Amino acid sequence: MAGLRGAGPAGAGKSAGLKGARERWVRTGGVELCVAELGDADRPTVVLVHGYPDSKEVWSEVAARLAEEHHVVLYDVRGHGRSTAPAPLRGGFTLEKLTDDFLAVADAVSPDGPVHVVGHDWGSVQSWEFATVPRTEGRIASFTSMSGPSLDHFGHWIKQRMARPTPRRVGQLLGQGAKSWYVYMLHTPVLPELAWRGPLGKRWPKILERVEKVPAGDYPTPSLPSDAAHGAWLYRDNVRARLGRPRPDAYAHVPVQLITPTGDAFLSERLYDDLGSWVPDLTRRTLPAKHWVPRTRPDQLSAWIADFVRANEEPAAGASGPRRPGAATAAKSGVKPEYAERFGGQLVLVTGAASGIGRATAFAFAEAGARVVAVDRDAEGAGRTAEMARLIGAPEAWGETVDVSDEQAMEKLASKVASEYGVVDVLVNNAGIGLTGSFFETTSEEWKRVLDVNLWGVIHGSRIFGAQMTARGQGGHIVNTSSAAAFQPSRALPAYSTSKAAVLMLSECLRAELADQGIGVSAICPGIVNTNITATTRFAGVTDAAEENRRQKKASRLYGLRNYPPEKVADAILGAVLHDRAVVPVTPEARGIHALSRLSPGVLRAFARWQPPA
Repeated sequence: MAGLRGAGPAGAGKSAGLKGARERWVRTGGVELCVAELGDADRPTVVLVHGYPDSKEVWSEVAARLAEEHHVVLYDVRGHGRSTAPAPLRGGFTLEKLTDDFLAVADAVSPDGPVHVVGHDWGSVQSWEFATVPRTEGRIASFTSMSGPSLDHFGHWIKQRMARPTPRRVGQLLGQGAKSWYVYMLHTPVLPELAWRGPLGKRWPKILERVEKVPAGDYPTPSLPSDAAHGAWLYRDNVRARLGRPRPDAYAHVPVQLITPTGDAFLSERLYDDLGSWVPDLTRRTLPAKHWVPRTRPDQLSAWIADFVRANEEPAAGASGPRRPGAATAAKSGVKPEYAERFGGQLVLVTGAASGIGRATAFAFAEAGARVVAVDRDAEGAGRTAEMARLIGAPEAWGETVDVSDEQAMEKLASKVASEYGVVDVLVNNAGIGLTGSFFETTSEEWKRVLDVNLWGVIHGSRIFGAQMTARGQGGHIVNTSSAAAFQPSRALPAYSTSKAAVLMLSECLRAELADQGIGVSAICPGIVNTNITATTRFAGVTDAAEENRRQKKASRLYGLRNYPPEKVADAILGAVLHDRAVVPVTPEARGIHALSRLSPGVLRAFARWQPPA
């Protein structure tokens, strides 16, 4: 029988790192659970369940963000944080008893309606139990899982591969077996407890900071040594029993959102290959990050969780806002499922986003569910792009004004974005201007302007935002818009071609330097694309405004007749990030020129002598 009481154990203080949290204590199964609540209790309830060797404070950054529009509940799992441990420890941490605890907490914080469950690591392992056993039906509205599989599904996964041991399946078993080294250690008697209460417990915060890039601060809490020692029984009470005799009826009775960190050192992505057969309503997300995502990627997770909660709330509960197309619904909305899975909730910044390729790229990421920062010198145009991005699928979108050639302005923009929106996951350095005319007719001022925008804008963006990605230590991607002009010389485009060739080489150099940081770099090389760049292209040596206007209109007509849409370039950009491609010629002419530059550069040199008519 569960019960409530308002005060904790004697001498207990407030939960560290959870400012403004309301605390209560829930008695169940011989233990007392410390429960913290944030946000308006009349809003949808989201229950965050922590993993091993954590306490509820691992969620503090995520909880603070979710509390802006949800009722957020966190509790210390039995034996962790400020919750008491069962006596005896052996047999006190079974999934059945953990389910009892969850139901007691859910009844206390949301007696009249189901809750949305979010689990990380062992919080996810036990939440899979909550989402698949009959006695929790009706108490859970949705489940978001990260870095923790169902032990039943895992057991079936192992049995299937052992029953039919193909080379591929044996490789998968061996790969996950190597990643699970710590599980074997935790099954040894006494040694894990001694290690955690001794040197490992003292060094753990530094290990997380160095290996996982977890920021230092109020996490882990001082209870870590005892949390880790008690939590060893999570493994001892459950792993061998469930892997050896997995439940045959472990089907999810709620919608599930699976978030898979691609850099997880403890779990293989292959563990989830068969998940669709166990989960009728499944949305998949991949995140280029390591294991401890609640601490390293709270902005990403909170956006995903909030959107999934909105999508699975009953209309009567007041759910509002557009539903982001997920992997399960992407096919119906026209979004490629792999784009929704990869980019949903990620923070993407696009320069030159007021029109053309930049605007189309911002829209493409928005349709995939990304959060978008649309940047341009044209404040009104950037704002319109952001507004439309929200309408077509972006959970959040903002318009920002900056001249990419202004280093100080770019520094200020990066600082604002990091503090208000988070560290950028994908940067698209797209802003550029056109200039045509012979070398001797191009003035020093014109050269400087083209290089300032087309090259220095890319340098500023890559250096400033790339440094933030590197410091975060969780990877990312930089896309630089070059051009087919980067490998096609032309007597008519010396300044423009030089700037774009420099962008291409810069991208290749950056790709080599940032590879060890898990940051990809792609150079996108369009050919003739129907955008408004021709309407603003300057013509060197032409001083008459009417004549320049005539040439601009002529160029616009030619580009219009070609009619290659910027949306196709945007799709190539998303594909380049998804598959980490180095150089991507987009249009047919760009691909042909790129091939000739390798196979027969003399042909391109001969063509470069052609003088286009004025």
